[in-house]
Amino acid sequence: MECTGDDLAGIVDLFGGLSRDTLATALVELAFKQGEDAEPSAFEVEIDAALREYELVELEPTREETLLVAGPAAFPMLPEEAEDLHHILDAEQREIDRAEAGTAAADKLHRDAVGAINAGDSAEMQRLIDLSYDIEAWAPVDLSETRDRLDDELSTE
Repeated sequence: MECTGDDLAGIVDLFGGLSRDTLATALVELAFKQGEDAEPSAFEVEIDAALREYELVELEPTREETLLVAGPAAFPMLPEEAEDLHHILDAEQREIDRAEAGTAAADKLHRDAVGAINAGDSAEMQRLIDLSYDIEAWAPVDLSETRDRLDDELSTE
């Protein structure tokens, strides 16, 4: 079963947020409903890609588990038959604090910016600048310092 970052965001958004393991279980259930057999590990690449692209954001484990939430670069969409996941999964509905999610996305953007600067990756620096505006529109955070640092690096190349 193929799934996009938007599909993953739609599934986690259905519950407010899910742990990585529960998201993988949800994907196994959807694959089964579509007549496919899959193991949870089959979806690691898609989940990792969605995290890298900010379609999912990982919240620090302030609770008993780390949660994934729909991120600022996602357009959450529910895959076919995903509405039934409420009846299939033993997952609670969660209210996510947008400020907490914004802080997590901003922290990740800052770490990614440092990595892009250290690597001299101008394409990644430009992507992160563009993404910083999405994050600011998505949550109450200010990424102007990180954006300015990236801009400064790009202008010295």
